[in-house]
Amino acid sequence: MTIDGQAEAFLEMLVAERGAAGNTVAAYRADLEDFEAFLGKRTTLQKAESASVSAYMASLKDVGMSARTQARRLSALRQFYLFLLREGRRADNPAAEQVMPKLAKALPKYLSESEIGALMQAAREMAGVPGLKVVAGLEILYSTGLRVSELLALPAQALSTDASVLMVKGKGGKERMIPLSDTAKAAARQLREAVAKVKRPVRYLFPGRDVRQAMTRQGFALLLKQVAMQAGVDPARLSPHVLRHSFASHMLAHGADLRSLQTLLGHADITTTEIYTHVLAERLEKLVRGHHPLAK
Repeated sequence: MTIDGQAEAFLEMLVAERGAAGNTVAAYRADLEDFEAFLGKRTTLQKAESASVSAYMASLKDVGMSARTQARRLSALRQFYLFLLREGRRADNPAAEQVMPKLAKALPKYLSESEIGALMQAAREMAGVPGLKVVAGLEILYSTGLRVSELLALPAQALSTDASVLMVKGKGGKERMIPLSDTAKAAARQLREAVAKVKRPVRYLFPGRDVRQAMTRQGFALLLKQVAMQAGVDPARLSPHVLRHSFASHMLAHGADLRSLQTLLGHADITTTEIYTHVLAERLEKLVRGHHPLAK
């Protein structure tokens, strides 16, 4: 299905002005196509009114779509019509007054510090380049809180100097500085040296089977599942994002402030970072219940 020219212009704007990734643009396209299919021949995507948006959102709820997906669909429509409004193609935003579906606040999943230690130990026992990849991946992800996309995009010479910080380009092309640990730099060096012995010059620190390309997310996730089984950690509980959550949760538990954590994680809005305060509150509650004399 093809969407109209204004929608294509909106998607092009996302890339040109916001640096949106391919997956993000594809998701917006799918959302706009779904709404256009719902409209059918009654009206066009550009001319849809608020009643059509309300009917569409009601239809998503009726088919049992999750509140999170409903919210994403509505957000896509709001941004599209805001674009048309700013471009002078419409006089209003028909999605602006639609109530956003309520999202249940889910605590981020994270591992304990002892589980992280067990993963590190198991990774060091894995042989060959795959073992060095998973050691370096664990060390870098857990010590920096990088997104897996940021990790796998690291160039081959990343972490190769004496610099104490790493410049990372995150979502929307925004750069941020990440402090580096000595163990992460050592793991990167060992991986780089091992790869150099068996492959021609590579572009990425974590090369894929095709050394001209970076390792895929799926390939890295498979390595994590393997090391989880070796460490006695449920593989279903381990993912790159869980390691990012673990980094944030442990940093906060050890005294990091939210603003610093926001910077390290590359969150545009501190409300995104505030989800980790629920993790800390839960821990403090358990601490009081377990150790305060009046809680017995």
